[in-house]
Amino acid sequence: MKIIVTGGAGFVGSTLCLQLKAKYPNYEIVAFDNLKRRGSELNLIDFQKNAIAFIHGDIRNNEDLQSLGSFDVLIEASAEPSVTAGLDSDPTYVINNNLYGSINCFNACVKNEAKLIFLSTSRVYPIETIENALYKEEQTKFLFTDNQNINGISSKGISEELSLEGARSFYGTTKLSSELFIHEYAAFYGLKAAVTRFGVIAGPRQMGKTDQGVVTLWMAKHYWKQSLKYIGYGGKGKQVRDLLHVDDLVELIDYQIHNVEKFVGKVYNVGGGLKNTASLQEMTAICEKISGNKIQIDEVAETRTADLRIYVTDNSKIENEIGWQPKKSVEDIFKDIYIWIKENEKQLESILK
Repeated sequence: MKIIVTGGAGFVGSTLCLQLKAKYPNYEIVAFDNLKRRGSELNLIDFQKNAIAFIHGDIRNNEDLQSLGSFDVLIEASAEPSVTAGLDSDPTYVINNNLYGSINCFNACVKNEAKLIFLSTSRVYPIETIENALYKEEQTKFLFTDNQNINGISSKGISEELSLEGARSFYGTTKLSSELFIHEYAAFYGLKAAVTRFGVIAGPRQMGKTDQGVVTLWMAKHYWKQSLKYIGYGGKGKQVRDLLHVDDLVELIDYQIHNVEKFVGKVYNVGGGLKNTASLQEMTAICEKISGNKIQIDEVAETRTADLRIYVTDNSKIENEIGWQPKKSVEDIFKDIYIWIKENEKQLESILK
């Protein structure tokens, strides 16, 4: 089997390439990436060591994709992943990459009669709807309550039933648009695709920044004893996300590659779920415990554009229909990131510090 991973030198892409190659040494794994994100070039060394082919290319350029030759599976993990992309600047790059680039990938799949594994996002859901949900404030975090007047939100989190009406960010809109195109490609060209709306994914190999990769950012700042900020919602650090270990994502995508027919025509929300939630405050406590370092954290009351007080994934549908559920805990995620930083301190210092 020949598997192409677009965005293959990114956090999720590189982890997929390395873990799939380790499990299936006879598969041809090809990482395809434009190396735009700082730090992605470090993964090329690991690819060489593990017999993973690397092709420097851009999904926005159809000729680059055609140079791949025939293949059996394409995992589309190449998105510009920042929620703030295009909100305070020209949105052309995020639209060209996440929508037009994805369509080039779909066309390549049709041409090769290949399966598509599409990584979508929880950010397809409208900001205002989620922000208007009923919540409670606990000592260290905000949580959704059960008595909601919005279908698709409960104390378990956000399910696939939530309405898609409303604004969501250019990032979320490009991913939702790609989902809609996949439905068309499936109906008219017979494209076999698995579409998954992932929440926050975290773990080793992520080059964390303030706009994307906050879990790595949090641990890195504790590791090198640098300051952080609680931004928004009063500046107390109570906003919450559920966290999914990248290893749990790989396990699901491995299953999708080999059982794509179970996913055709469906969309699933996938994340760490309610048991794997953490507020910024709670992330700080975990980082202090693991690193042994306490750092200064400033409070900024004003909330940033497109931020969410709470996002928790309701995994009920995929757990009931497919039987998948996350295995790794929030603490596992932070421990694994800490070990990765410690083992690669010299290479990562200039990028994460």
